[in-house]
Amino acid sequence: MMTGTASAAPSRHRHPSRRAALAAASALALGGLTGFAAPAGAAPADGAALAAQPGQLLDVTLDQLHPTQDAVGYDEVYYKLGRYASDKDRLNGGINKRFDDWCATNGQGAVAAAPAGATLADPASFTCTVPVGQETAASRAEMKTVVVGPGGALYLTDGHHTLTSFLETPEGGPKLHIRLIVQANYSALSKAAFWQAMQDHGWVRLLDEHANPLTVDQLPTRLGLANFHDDPYRSLVYFTRDIGYSVPDDAAEFLEFQWGDWLRGQGIGLPGSYDSSDFASYLDAVRTASQAMSALPGDAVVSGGATADQLGRLTPWNAGKKPTGGEFGKLSAPITDAKPGKLAYALDFRSKLPATPACTTTVTGAHNGPLTAATGTTCLVNARQNGPIVVRAGANLVVAGSDVNGPLQAVGAGTVRICGADWTGPLSIVNTRDRLTLAGPGCTPNLFTGPQQLVGNPVG
Repeated sequence: MMTGTASAAPSRHRHPSRRAALAAASALALGGLTGFAAPAGAAPADGAALAAQPGQLLDVTLDQLHPTQDAVGYDEVYYKLGRYASDKDRLNGGINKRFDDWCATNGQGAVAAAPAGATLADPASFTCTVPVGQETAASRAEMKTVVVGPGGALYLTDGHHTLTSFLETPEGGPKLHIRLIVQANYSALSKAAFWQAMQDHGWVRLLDEHANPLTVDQLPTRLGLANFHDDPYRSLVYFTRDIGYSVPDDAAEFLEFQWGDWLRGQGIGLPGSYDSSDFASYLDAVRTASQAMSALPGDAVVSGGATADQLGRLTPWNAGKKPTGGEFGKLSAPITDAKPGKLAYALDFRSKLPATPACTTTVTGAHNGPLTAATGTTCLVNARQNGPIVVRAGANLVVAGSDVNGPLQAVGAGTVRICGADWTGPLSIVNTRDRLTLAGPGCTPNLFTGPQQLVGNPVG
């Protein structure tokens, strides 16, 4: 039997009516709190997380959050990053979507004003429609959720794509602040009891990007594209929203992943059956997948015992609109259009990312001792390297979402790409032949502790 603070708020909020219900509960919870002096109803996570109650707002930085899923749909994040970097919202007489997304996620409705020079890193530089401290049930409903785990660690239970987009955008980063709704406080539980509670509530997805089982120890430890695997089916389902399905009032946890698992099992939208870099081919895959979803009988079991209707099957397809209209018509707009569709933004952003050499040797998990990249491409993926790394001339090194404790020496390497790393130790990277990447679009920010010698390296 579990002991400690184990009260829980309602499940993840994905639809306006459910969100309103959770928001109302949140307001009641906040109204009943005593002993907290945080401004405007938000308690800082560094001190109050251990005592936070369900429904309370918690002010956090993105680097404090632990994921509860192994994969995201990269293309959904690419859409957001592409749109955030575009000036088309402004040219259309609006304000860039990144401000709308941040205001909504912070419980403050839509953006009201964002003058020149406004940046997400400084919320005082722009204005949201709902002032801090005057949140409504509707504005709280747009917020993401977090569970307080053992020792006060914070586990994100909704918003992995949105918050990863905030972290990856140039003016965001790991120290970006956002407020989250506390879904439950399990800080007094043991690790085993905590993860059992998370599984009982359906607040963790212990499946990898191929829907194969994994353990809690294999989950990423922090946000960022470099820390997640890419599930192309999750991206495909995102683009079918309001075409093949709509989020229902009582949405299941990980609803989009469940649709993706079904498409994977049916062989629909199988990676390789369409060209994901070609707009017309990708759009055709979205159409095929969404039509298959819409054509399912309502009582057909999709995944995890949930039926098509329970997962929001939309019939008729595209809400009965012609392919040139409705949401599919919007999605079909190319990047050259004044108002491109989500798919166009995603592919345009992805097309501008530098190519990464294919891994010939992959290191994951814990590795103790020296590591030498002698030939080909050595990749550290969600690894914990304790020891020096040497990259020989002509060899490549790719580090993604890994912790490294030790020096790096690379002289005349082909490509060195380090993204999403927490690196303690000196770096000496000299005369890289192809490209050195330590930052930039698609490269999750790093944390380096130690001196750096970076000489004669093409950067990109």
